[in-house]
Amino acid sequence: QVTSGQLREQGNALFQAGDHAAALAAYTQALSLCDAEPERAVLHRNRAACYLKLEDYAKAESDASKAIGANGRDVKALFRRSQALQKLGRLDQAVSDLQRCVSLEPKNKAFQEALRALGSSMHEKMKTMSCTDSKVEQMFQILLDPQEKDADKKQKAAQNLIVLAREEAGAEKIFQSDGVQLLMQLLDTAQPDLMLAALRTLVGLCSGHRSRTAAILAKLGAPCLAAVLGVEHEQVSLAACNLLHVMFESLKEGLQKDFRGKEDAVVLDSSKDLRLLIKHLLELLALEGASAHGRDNALNLLIKVVPRKSPKETDNSLSLWVIDQGLKKILEVGSSVCGTPGSLPVTKNSRMNASVLLSKLYDDLKCDAERENFHHLCEDYVRSWFEGHELAGKLRAIQTASCLLQGPAEAGNRVLELGGIMESVLSLCASVSESHQLVAVEALIHAADKAKRASFITTNGVNLLKEIYKHSERDSIRIRALVGLCKLGSAGGTDFSMKQFAEGSTMKLAKQCRKWLCNEAIDAGTRRWAVEGLAYLTFDADVKEEFVEDKAAMQAMFQLAKSEDSSVLYAVASTLVNCTNSYDHEEPDPQMVELAKYAKQHIPEQHPKDKPDFVKRRVRKLLAAGVVSALSCMVKSENLALTNSCRELISRVFLALVAEAEDRGGVVAQGGGKALIPLSLEGTEVGQTKAAQALAKITITSNPEMAFPGERIYEVVRPLVSLLHLQRTGLENFEGLMALTNLAGISERLRQKILKEKAVPMIEGYMFEEHELIRLAATECMCNMAMSKEVRGGLGICYGHLALCTPLTHSHPLQVQELFLAEGSDRLKLIVLYSGEEDERLRRAASGTLAMLTSLHPPICKRIPQVTVHWLEILQALLLSPSAELQQRGAVVVMNMVAADREVAEQLMASEMLEILLVLAKDQDKP
Repeated sequence: QVTSGQLREQGNALFQAGDHAAALAAYTQALSLCDAEPERAVLHRNRAACYLKLEDYAKAESDASKAIGANGRDVKALFRRSQALQKLGRLDQAVSDLQRCVSLEPKNKAFQEALRALGSSMHEKMKTMSCTDSKVEQMFQILLDPQEKDADKKQKAAQNLIVLAREEAGAEKIFQSDGVQLLMQLLDTAQPDLMLAALRTLVGLCSGHRSRTAAILAKLGAPCLAAVLGVEHEQVSLAACNLLHVMFESLKEGLQKDFRGKEDAVVLDSSKDLRLLIKHLLELLALEGASAHGRDNALNLLIKVVPRKSPKETDNSLSLWVIDQGLKKILEVGSSVCGTPGSLPVTKNSRMNASVLLSKLYDDLKCDAERENFHHLCEDYVRSWFEGHELAGKLRAIQTASCLLQGPAEAGNRVLELGGIMESVLSLCASVSESHQLVAVEALIHAADKAKRASFITTNGVNLLKEIYKHSERDSIRIRALVGLCKLGSAGGTDFSMKQFAEGSTMKLAKQCRKWLCNEAIDAGTRRWAVEGLAYLTFDADVKEEFVEDKAAMQAMFQLAKSEDSSVLYAVASTLVNCTNSYDHEEPDPQMVELAKYAKQHIPEQHPKDKPDFVKRRVRKLLAAGVVSALSCMVKSENLALTNSCRELISRVFLALVAEAEDRGGVVAQGGGKALIPLSLEGTEVGQTKAAQALAKITITSNPEMAFPGERIYEVVRPLVSLLHLQRTGLENFEGLMALTNLAGISERLRQKILKEKAVPMIEGYMFEEHELIRLAATECMCNMAMSKEVRGGLGICYGHLALCTPLTHSHPLQVQELFLAEGSDRLKLIVLYSGEEDERLRRAASGTLAMLTSLHPPICKRIPQVTVHWLEILQALLLSPSAELQQRGAVVVMNMVAADREVAEQLMASEMLEILLVLAKDQDKP
């Protein structure tokens, strides 16, 4: 039975050795066994010292206070509390504790020096604060003085104010000096430069500070902020959008900075403030006086702050509230038709933004009742325009259907099924008015790829689209009609046997799409429809082959992908997925194929030009045309059209581009490695996995330090570790292990990062895998990880499903003896047995691990003879191996065992080991 006194001594020894986390664990365990008040006070004091070393100052102050509570004259506890208070910024209290130390031990020079240094520090702080006071006042005077004509002086004052607000002390000083009132005056000037300065300063005041944000919101008022967001000046509107986003984050997430302790006493309910802000954003959407980009910024904000970030969050009440309060206002934006009376001012991206928001709100719903309510609200809105509003109303209703089909398609399908909608679409396609025809043709296009409508449109709309395409004089109409035909022509997908149109028709459509795509005389908004057409036509392998031969068309598409038109991203990504065949494709079961033939069922056929050799050639041509640069630009773009599904498509393309080892260097050189990191950390699970697998392929065959220079190499670890999860495929597990093996061999810091991502238990688990390549990769990875002090000292927490692992519950890094020498652990046995396997690579990895562990932890040497009766023949086989690497590893293990224990040495020398060693010692070829 261990006593609290023994644990305290153990903690003291660990503290002296520099293992502060382990010392803390020992003191904590001792506290649980100790009842005597004086001894508990000492343990609290010692824990305070550990917390100071571990930089957890709040806990250091708490433990030191407990020690002082038991003994008010405990100078060590007083001194430690003063150190903690100083780090927490509470200098006046720190001085008080130090003065008490000096009064108790007047001759202690350390206390005197600390008090003098702290006094000097406080003096400097007071001086800085008073100086800051006058600076803040001076800056506001310059900015608010109507007589001040020096533009440079005003700009410098504004910049200084923004910089000051980024520092916590400066932000607090501005706030306390009635700065918010003065910033309101700057906003009221209606001068863009002054408004920008005020908004950027407010960002600094609100960042990560919930109570200050709530106070500023109460002072400025949500209507004022919404009004600034809706101004005509684009930069001012964007700055207001940034401020509102920071305010949302501060109100939702609470505190992000080190002054958490100061505000714990302030209990705030921010849900009312959040809803008030959202209410005004929703009102801005339908406000006629608001600018078009202000409306876009409001939609952008709602997308970021309303839906749940993860399905793991259970509360979707904010989304439900927004649907009830503002769904019709969002549809107002989505249904706006440029140039028609009564429509709101919108940009070319407004409808796409509204579609993205509607899609995210719909995806956030949890049950059928919630979805049914969403459908009813959409249908009521469409009916309200369709019935009794003549032609203008019908246009708005059709535009709403288009908006829904681009977002929550199920809701769009429901709207199309309302009486008279599809008939109106078809009749308006023949309108003489260009704007009316545009709305109708676009609605037809969006409906064409929805399975429920395709047969209706094929029957009723194909001839109409052909007529429009052949006879319309406007390119903007013809190109849209062409896309409608493209969608209908590709209804069979990649199935070669399901051709919708006559032989050659698809190729003619594709040729016309490429022609329009390359015609720079047509505006970008119209040319992106050509990419939409290709996104569907490239299901056909003949179209893919012609497209990659047309370098001008590829370059034109990549230029569009880099442009500001966000609506083109998904179409570009879809086209590239088709060209690289990077969609999921499962080989049909031959038995099921035979059954299908027998039952006279349709069997999908692969196009001859979709075979691997053709795909490889297409990938090479895309790489030569600069596809990586275009994809990297698409990933960097901050626009809302870069949805999770779009990210997944880009990840699929990247994985196809790095399939061949010789292409990976070029992908990295053009920025592909950098672009893959965010793709692997955000998006759909499939998209993240594909991106992580692409990163693994690059890490396996390239020098990771060159592929991911600087700090970027540490960002690669988490995606690679995600490939080790049990739900991943065997290939993904294998490539993740190989990539981590490369990283683990580079530096101790990388090994530490792998350790922090909790990869070691998973690596250890795969050492028991039946598949020999995965088992080998895991053993090689563990060999490199064994170079890490922490891995040698503690292999982490084992998952319960690994029967051969001993579950570990200690709260500090364990000594290797406790892991490899513990009863019930088969780790050491596994390493020894793997050293005798037939597979040379597996033997090399296992014997390398054994050599390293026996060098660093001699007690393991004594245990080796006990784990298996075959230990001696395994070591002899290593020394007699034709491989010099295996011989060297075997010799190191034997040397360590001889040095570690006399009895083990006698067992070795009694065998043929001495003769083997004598022969090897004379081999001049193996120094």
